[in-house]
Amino acid sequence: MSVTTSLRPSSSAAPASAAAAADWRDPRYQAYALMRLTFTVAPIAFGVDKFFNVMTHWPNYLAPWINNIMPGTGQQFMYVVGAIEIVAGIFVAVKPRYGAWVVAAWLAGIIVNLLTLSGYYDVALRDFGLMLGALTLARLASVYDSPITLRRR
Repeated sequence: MSVTTSLRPSSSAAPASAAAAADWRDPRYQAYALMRLTFTVAPIAFGVDKFFNVMTHWPNYLAPWINNIMPGTGQQFMYVVGAIEIVAGIFVAVKPRYGAWVVAAWLAGIIVNLLTLSGYYDVALRDFGLMLGALTLARLASVYDSPITLRRR
């Protein structure tokens, strides 16, 4: 009995840049789909809430040094943050191969902010876990989401 461990399609079946087939019976594809859904919905939900402050008052999570270098109020800055998070979530939905890296980088920035703001280390640790999840999605998307290729004339 032979077990195939590669996630890549075989060279005889498809070119190396082709995405692996979506097989809902495959736990690897299920993990990819769940993570893609998570990193689409979460950034959009958090981004929308930056405009309404229903879950929390988001400017409280802004380190003073960032608040001091940004123009306007903390809430005005949160509007920009919210818009970026919404775009990042949409990017993951459309092209997770690249959008997941954007979300991971964004989470890294949030972690730096929180580590410089006393009292939010638990949230920074949670966001570190989310960042690792986004990085995992990026790796899975390298298998299941084909790269953007430029056509040559």
